[in-house]
Amino acid sequence: MEALRAGGLVAFPTETVYGLGANAADAAAVARIFQLKGRPADHPVIVHLDNPRYLHRWVRQMPEIALRLADKFWPGPLTLILPKAQDVNSVVSGGQDSIGIRVPSHPIAQQLLTAFGGGIAAPSANRFGRLSSTKPEHVREEFGESAPLILEGGEASIGLESTIVSCLDGVARLLRPGFITRSQLERVVGELADAGDAPRTPGDRSVHYAPLTPLEIVASEQLESRAAEFAAGGSKVAVLAMRPPMHAQRLMTWINAGKKAENYAHNLYNHLRNLDRAGCARIFVQAPPADERWAAVIDRLQRAGGIGRKSGDSGAA
Repeated sequence: MEALRAGGLVAFPTETVYGLGANAADAAAVARIFQLKGRPADHPVIVHLDNPRYLHRWVRQMPEIALRLADKFWPGPLTLILPKAQDVNSVVSGGQDSIGIRVPSHPIAQQLLTAFGGGIAAPSANRFGRLSSTKPEHVREEFGESAPLILEGGEASIGLESTIVSCLDGVARLLRPGFITRSQLERVVGELADAGDAPRTPGDRSVHYAPLTPLEIVASEQLESRAAEFAAGGSKVAVLAMRPPMHAQRLMTWINAGKKAENYAHNLYNHLRNLDRAGCARIFVQAPPADERWAAVIDRLQRAGGIGRKSGDSGAA
């Protein structure tokens, strides 16, 4: 608590990933997040609250569709993009007139927020554009000697970032898929609109959530042949698949992540970190099923491979 009140940073667990937190009302403290992460100044951060009763400090108005979503999914892995209150510093919103708000359900995050008594601005606790941290050791690995105070809470239960929904202009738009699916959202607010001219949001870059090793998504039947092409030239290759290999290759590191969407999502960043450490020339990832249960995984993998959409493109950001 003292660290936050003194303008310092604290890494803390949420049910999605670990966050890198600062006092959201202290512009200089929030700026330290950007500096440590190497985050562009126009890339907004999410403000975390322990309870919706504090929304009036951060939000100019709460649209009716947002009230319905908050009532259904908070506390939980849902971020709502809302009209920013006038006195909220623009460093939090990336210079926009909107703000991202989330009420996390993780007990340690809740305890921290309640004890602090204010909003905590917190993007994921990793270098900008890299794999999110789902364990305390990931935070230490990301920042080394520059690592902030870390509140250890074990491994994140979900393992992928929150679903982001814009509720501006009375219209609900899905900007980032997550654990809460499109169908679940639409059961609450009806059909979601296209992203359209959406505000900038966390994770909306075309390259994001990326390992250092180049990543390529391929069909299941091409995994061995693509790996063999690299191995033939003496290069080590890594594979993240949903099945065992048909045959082993000396220069191939293979992880069978299984076919259950929730388990795959939970382990995704940990698997990619392990493959990133293997010293391979390429990571090949088996293309997941085109099913909404896999929408968040597909989004993260596409961005990790540099084929994600930027905010403002058609479709979900």
